[in-house]
Amino acid sequence: MKRITIIGLILVILIQFIPSRIDELESDPQSDFINAESIPEEMAHILKNSCYDCHSASTRLPWYSKIAPVKWLINKHINEGREELNFSLWTSYSEKKKRHKLDECYELIGENEMPLTSYLWLHSDSKLEESEKQILNEWILSRVQ
Repeated sequence: MKRITIIGLILVILIQFIPSRIDELESDPQSDFINAESIPEEMAHILKNSCYDCHSASTRLPWYSKIAPVKWLINKHINEGREELNFSLWTSYSEKKKRHKLDECYELIGENEMPLTSYLWLHSDSKLEESEKQILNEWILSRVQ
């Protein structure tokens, strides 16, 4: 049993050296969704709390984001999230793409698919309340209709 514990501890230490990174982004604040669309303060707070960590250059990383294997999951969420939708690059999207992304947001929020359940395991404070979903989806509907 002691040997297994030592081997396990050595493996935990060694996996810390396996590289995993979040793609670096440079962004212009004027290109950001909140600024470009003049988002109301209440909605901006919701977006920053529940969406921006994975879908913008404004990622807030918790202390445990440097510890493998958790860092692998967090980095995967962020890189994939930014690839799918990056609020920091909002003004670089065509009008057609913006509309499509808003349609997707409406659908994913309404179906409780965003934020991801696996993301919420590590960031439970990012869960969208029903009232927050309503605020987001009412704004989206006002833009895509």
